[in-house]
Amino acid sequence: MSVELPFAPVDTIIRRNAGDLRVSAGAAEELARRIQERGAALAVEAAERATADGRKTLMAADFGTAGEEAELELPIAPVDRIARLDIDDRYRVAMDARVALATRLEGFADTVAAAAAVLARHADRRTVKRADVETYFELRPYYE
Repeated sequence: MSVELPFAPVDTIIRRNAGDLRVSAGAAEELARRIQERGAALAVEAAERATADGRKTLMAADFGTAGEEAELELPIAPVDRIARLDIDDRYRVAMDARVALATRLEGFADTVAAAAAVLARHADRRTVKRADVETYFELRPYYE
């Protein structure tokens, strides 16, 4: 599976949560892949809600947010492509829905990045690595 999301904004998200730690390219790549998986899954859920309401357009409310314009690192165009990965072509994605999804995904990325930084510090490293992101997802089921 190719990753739709550019790594640079994901790297920025990790850096804002990592403080003085460095960020490996592998960490940004892995987090971008995980963001894409999460976004596609959220879009499938949103499409199910839209179908239940008799709509073919995904709206911000389908993503559980108001879709208010905020300062986001994640670019909207790739988020739109992520939203369409696992849903039928018959659905449209409203602009406020794209922003709402980007907002949800950025919050998700912040959570993962902060945890990965804690894991890197715990390992007494100065760099957040791919393994830190992967470890977060290995540990996550124990804390949900």
